[in-house]
Amino acid sequence: MDLLAKPSIKMKCEICRNDQTFLMISEYHYGRGYINVPCHNEIVQVNYGCAGCNRQVRHFDIHISEDLSSVTKVGQFPPWDIQGNKQVERLLGDHRSYLRKGLICEGQGYGIGAFAYYRRIVEETIDGLLDEIPQLLGGAELEQFSDALAKTKTTRVTAEKIDIIKDLIPPVLRPDGMNPLRLLHETLSEGLHAQSDSDCMANAETIREILTFLANQIAAAAEAKKSFTSGMRALLEKKSKL
Repeated sequence: MDLLAKPSIKMKCEICRNDQTFLMISEYHYGRGYINVPCHNEIVQVNYGCAGCNRQVRHFDIHISEDLSSVTKVGQFPPWDIQGNKQVERLLGDHRSYLRKGLICEGQGYGIGAFAYYRRIVEETIDGLLDEIPQLLGGAELEQFSDALAKTKTTRVTAEKIDIIKDLIPPVLRPDGMNPLRLLHETLSEGLHAQSDSDCMANAETIREILTFLANQIAAAAEAKKSFTSGMRALLEKKSKL
């Protein structure tokens, strides 16, 4: 194993809070013992340290091919993590870990895994998502949506909830006339079992993009409404003092 190269790698350092060069600070070894033996078709461990801060250390398990022509990472500690969209994570609350796991699956090419996590997000958070929409409505539109929203509480099936409400969402959530909830309904209805991994990857990306759009638009519209109301209230107060 002493003949194997020790390449540097580029990855994010949690201490430096940016991408840094990591250098191999160990020999190739099995468990805790450093040994110099043939490594054909073996899984060995290596440690890498951040060259920037000299504090962040990552541990990897790698598989070395039989002919010594390639290596494959099979494990990592601390585990790989990824940050999701802040607005979506706020909307998801306790379910935000599903988003990160889905993003990790996407990043590693596991389409079925990513789709499963995103579908689970929708199934477990759809009520909270729909409950956010009334703040963007008013008058007859709000009354009509509220009636439909009440009907969604009578079923536990996600597709049925979306089907009840999908045509009543406000224009701010329908860019160029496209209906994200309708697309979400159709994508989820296709299911997991009859799709290839690449199909699931495409559908997982669609679900994530819809969730991101809805979360951002709802947050932006709510903030704009709050700012407008606050401004109008301040203006009225000034006028009343004249």
